[in-house]
Amino acid sequence: MQPLPVPCPAHLIPDASRTGAFHQAYRQAMAHSAVFVAIESDGPRWTVKADTLTAGPGHSVDDTVNDAIRSAITHMVENREIGADAYAGPIYFMMHGLSSQERARELAAALHAALYGDLEPLHRAVPLTS
Repeated sequence: MQPLPVPCPAHLIPDASRTGAFHQAYRQAMAHSAVFVAIESDGPRWTVKADTLTAGPGHSVDDTVNDAIRSAITHMVENREIGADAYAGPIYFMMHGLSSQERARELAAALHAALYGDLEPLHRAVPLTS
């Protein structure tokens, strides 16, 4: 299995729903010193998970990126797109309660790009203007 490209197209985000798939994807990210990202189904709802620890000590996410991710997650919680139990970093990120696999993939790809410093996909996926 190859590491995810950066930016990662939504259709390549791993679905970690089946037994063992989460651990396999996580180990794969660690083996390539890459940011972990995956989606999982939770009944009819979807979850996005990301973790920067797998990328190793040389990978850092600056404050501007963390602030943008936190703002996007807060916005989605306030609009009830995701659950209030979301994790907004700075190392581990999780968004529960997404209504579709397509939206979960879009947000996972945008989060993955952001964690590598490219905020544009996140701004497109979660516009913060009223």
